[in-house]
Amino acid sequence: MVIKVFLASSSGSTAIKKKQQDVVAFLEALKVDYTPLDIACNEDNRMWMRQNVPEDKKPANGIPLPPQIFNEESYCGDYDTFFDAKEDNLVYTFLGLPPPPGSKEGQAEEEEEQEEEEAEVQEEEEAE
Repeated sequence: MVIKVFLASSSGSTAIKKKQQDVVAFLEALKVDYTPLDIACNEDNRMWMRQNVPEDKKPANGIPLPPQIFNEESYCGDYDTFFDAKEDNLVYTFLGLPPPPGSKEGQAEEEEEQEEEEAEVQEEEEAE
């Protein structure tokens, strides 16, 4: 699975540059393999990104701004949804990747599975 991050290398907006740097730096810190795809210098990248961001996720003007994040062909989200996932320690879930063992996200998943199993056992015992 390849994480694709659509970026604009020559954006005039400092806000967009900062958001792009934040996403890239965080992925690098987590050692997540990703492919940066420039929409400023490559018309094919720009068109692919615009066509593949879901309609309900596009801004009012219809043109999504970078950074936009995909796992292969699957849309993950934009900077705001990435930031929310980061705040909630759910970046791997956001990216559609399995969390590494020992990570907070991995521990949360394990605890959730254990709670579900315990609830099933309790329901079976109550049914008897």
